[in-house]
Amino acid sequence: MASSTETPPVPAVEPPPEGKTPAAPVNYLALAEVVLRFLLFASAVVAVVVIVTSKETVLNSRDAKFNYSPALIYFVAALSVAGLYSIITTLLSFYTLLKPGFCPQLLSHFLIVDVLLLGIVSAATGSAGAIAYTGLKGNSHLGWGKVCNVYDKFCTYVGASVAVSLFASIVLALLVLLSLYSISKKIPK
Repeated sequence: MASSTETPPVPAVEPPPEGKTPAAPVNYLALAEVVLRFLLFASAVVAVVVIVTSKETVLNSRDAKFNYSPALIYFVAALSVAGLYSIITTLLSFYTLLKPGFCPQLLSHFLIVDVLLLGIVSAATGSAGAIAYTGLKGNSHLGWGKVCNVYDKFCTYVGASVAVSLFASIVLALLVLLSLYSISKKIPK
């Protein structure tokens, strides 16, 4: 009588072919950082293009342009800096995604500049938003009348640009949180 406790044969595991190493696991935090930095670039560029193309001329009146307001000039400058910064950091982040041990200090440098840029972009968004709100509602206490009823296209462009820059501020805040989380994971417990 045969014993029923025989073990089935174990299939042989083939070693990987020579010259090929197994693929490294995907670092989803680094991938999320690259995506967020690209979104920052896209939103900064869109906001700048929209505000710069916001010129409107009304018959028998003056024209409205972004460069007539110091707050809107600051807005364009801040978002232009954010766009340039995001190009550089997107490329560096993509490179660190391909070569994980490239520069471990890079994350802390990104965090510092991201926080600084978040303050600058948020301040620019707030100042442009205040100008847009004053143009939309006016200020009866100071005798400032509404201008968006005359320059409706200009006001629409400014409002859209402010909304996109608000998105850029949120992306920067997410980048700061992501960098803080990544740095906290590297602290030994």
